[in-house]
Amino acid sequence: MTIEVRVPTLGESVTEATVATWFKKPGEAVAVDEMLCELETDKVTVEVPSPAAGILGAIVAAEGETVGVNALLATLGEGAAAAVAAPSAAPAKAAASAAVDVMVPTLGESVTEATVATWFKKVGDTVAQDEMLCELETDKVSVEVPSPAAGVLSEIIAAEGTTVQAAGKLAVIGGAVATAASAPAAAPAPAPAATSAGKDIAHAPSAQKMMAEKGIDAAQITGTGRDGRIMKEDVMKAASAPQAAAPAPMASAPRAPSPAEDAAREERVKMTRLRQTIARRLKDAQNTAAMLTTYNEVDMTEVMALRNTYKDDFEKKHGVRLGFMSFFTKACIHALREVPEVNAEIDGTDIVYKNFVHMGVAAGTPTGLVVPVIRDADAMSFAEIEKAIAEKGRRARDGKLSMAEMQGGTFTISNGGVYGSLMSSPILNPPQSGILGMHKIQDRPMAINGQVVIRPMMYLALSYDHRIVDGKGAVTFLVRVKEALEDPRRLLMDL
Repeated sequence: MTIEVRVPTLGESVTEATVATWFKKPGEAVAVDEMLCELETDKVTVEVPSPAAGILGAIVAAEGETVGVNALLATLGEGAAAAVAAPSAAPAKAAASAAVDVMVPTLGESVTEATVATWFKKVGDTVAQDEMLCELETDKVSVEVPSPAAGVLSEIIAAEGTTVQAAGKLAVIGGAVATAASAPAAAPAPAPAATSAGKDIAHAPSAQKMMAEKGIDAAQITGTGRDGRIMKEDVMKAASAPQAAAPAPMASAPRAPSPAEDAAREERVKMTRLRQTIARRLKDAQNTAAMLTTYNEVDMTEVMALRNTYKDDFEKKHGVRLGFMSFFTKACIHALREVPEVNAEIDGTDIVYKNFVHMGVAAGTPTGLVVPVIRDADAMSFAEIEKAIAEKGRRARDGKLSMAEMQGGTFTISNGGVYGSLMSSPILNPPQSGILGMHKIQDRPMAINGQVVIRPMMYLALSYDHRIVDGKGAVTFLVRVKEALEDPRRLLMDL
């Protein structure tokens, strides 16, 4: 009996993923729940376990291919005969040499075109079956195109930079030889991998190709992917890092370089389609919302004193550290009750007021900023909020957040202070109408009761959608947050 291995549910609104790594090869025995492959989406990495014990048969979706939800990835057989012929079987006779077309693979649901980013082979080069020929870029992912047969690359139809349609023709392989089975004595090609704590880690296929092109050793790169896996962006960062140079002899008279000399030292790199999409969407968010930012500052003396007094008892009782985020979350919830339009959103010509608070808490990860959502934060205690933030932050750093955990927020808090930011204007997270920016706590001289004293101060920034929130409401919200933090007893008294 043949068992199908299909793409699992990827999360709310996520319809496609890229096959990043196959951990097994056709013909290998697998146990139930043993990891077969790893898929990558825009936000998270998804591992696909084996649904049953057996022998891995055909791999339908190769590394680099984009697949939709429930798409067929591979098949499993119950015995060795279901996957490959016995080693003693004579290899099938090779088919006659012929020309084979290289076509654009399936790009994913709703994706109709791609750009040819890089050709790894030139016309006249000999290629092996499944050897990577070129890389395509779509708005979402990079897709590597393997050779459908062994032979010679006789013609490139779509050059680098060309936009091609789904199922379009890319190139022609001449003298192709298709065989039914490989010779039993053929040794399997070693999978490129780095070791970490005795565990093999397969790097992203696009990263492997770029390392080979640029002559960079994997040992010189710090991988930001799962378990230290090297991604394409890691190789690009290592390649662009400045190299140490020998000190140049001092010139007798310095002269300004000419424009031509400056141009020779520049590097012009075409934006990827993914980066173009990010840039376009960020600009669309600014163009859609009437975004405005108002500022205030808060004296953190009372919050810091309260935290220092109870942090040990708090951690002993609740098993989690008492941080500042629970105070800010509580203060924002308190202010949202008084200014509900900051917790609302526009839907056509309607304003939708949320009678609950799903708090988004921005978190930095090795691969970028994500915003996990603490649902019904308005019904949580300080300890419950701290536990939820710690758990979401840990899952974010491990790349285990699902799309559902990053959607549905009604308001967002972003803490740039952990990176040293003194002041900034955060960008709204549509369709939300408000986002609070926290910043670095810095000792500053303040006038208190006619005397100059040193106080730990923090700048606060509220970016809001002026289509819903008036200036009075925005200022009132920020003042209420300031009052609650400077006198935390107001939170207990609901003032």
